[in-house]
Amino acid sequence: MTIASCFIGIDVSKGWLDCYIHPQARRYRLANDAKGHAALVELLERQGGFCVLEATGPYDRALRLHLHGAGQRFHRANPRKARQFARSAGFLAKTDRVDAMMLARYGAAMPLPDEEPCEPERQELRALMDRRDQLVEMRKSERIRLAEPHADWMKASLLQVIDMLDRQIAALQARMDALLASAHTLLQGEAILRSAPGIGPVTARVLLAHMPELGKRNRRAISALAGLAPIACDSGNLRGRRCIWGGRKRVRDALYMAALAACRSGPFQAIAKAMREKGKPAKLVLIAIARRLLVTLNAAIRDNKPVRT
Repeated sequence: MTIASCFIGIDVSKGWLDCYIHPQARRYRLANDAKGHAALVELLERQGGFCVLEATGPYDRALRLHLHGAGQRFHRANPRKARQFARSAGFLAKTDRVDAMMLARYGAAMPLPDEEPCEPERQELRALMDRRDQLVEMRKSERIRLAEPHADWMKASLLQVIDMLDRQIAALQARMDALLASAHTLLQGEAILRSAPGIGPVTARVLLAHMPELGKRNRRAISALAGLAPIACDSGNLRGRRCIWGGRKRVRDALYMAALAACRSGPFQAIAKAMREKGKPAKLVLIAIARRLLVTLNAAIRDNKPVRT
C-alpha cells in the first residue's frame, strides 16, 4: 500500500487539471500548462501527498514529464478501472470534479504502484512509432480506394498521395534507425527481440516502444499487460470458457502477426501443430503462440541473452 499523508486525484483535460485532496476534501483547478504543472508540484511538495491521475493520452504527457523531472511519485490510472471503482462507490455521475474526487479515493483504497519514468529515447521511439502507425493506416485507406474503378485524374491523385506517404514512412524509418544507433540499450534490446522467430523490425520496435516492462515482470504479469492472459470465468460448478481481454492492443496486434510467422518454422511450429491436431481453433492457437512468444522475449530481455532457436 502506498504510504502518504494524503492522496491527490487529478482529472486531466485539454485545458485544466481538476484536483481533489483526500481526506482534507479540498479542491483546486489549475491550468494544464507549464505554469499549472509548476503550481501542482508546489502543492504536492507542501501536502506531501501521492498523486493519482487518469490516463488521457496526449493531454497528460507534459504533466507526467514535469512530475518525473520534479521527482514526484504518482500513479497513472487506467480510466476503465477508475470508472468501475467510482460506480462501485455509488457515484454514477461523471464530471471533472467527481472524477478528481474518485481518483483520490481510489488511491487511498487501492495499493497503486508508482509510475516508472521512461527513458527519453524510448519516449521518442514511441512518438515515431505512433506516427508511423498513423501514416500506414492512411496509406492502407488510399490503397483500398485505388483498388476501386476511378477516373484517370482520381487515380493519379491517389497514386501521388500513396507516394508521398511512402516517402514519409521511409523518413520515419530512417529517423528510428538513427535513434536506435545512438541508444545502446534500445539497440541491444532490438537485437535480442529479433533473435526470436517471427519477430521482424516493426514488431521489435513496437515492443520496445509500447512495452518498457519487458524483462521487469514475471510471465503472468507481462501476459496480462499485453492482454494475452486467459481470464477465468468460473463460479460453483460452472467452468466457463477462458478468453483474453483488455491489455495493450498495439502490442497484441504486433504479436499476433509475429505468431503467424512463428507458427511456420522454428520451435513454435511443433507446438502449433500439436494444438491443431487436438482440435484447437486456429485463432486460439495463434493467441497461445503469441503468449508463449511474449513470455520467451520477456525472459530473453531479463537475461540479456538472444533467444535460442
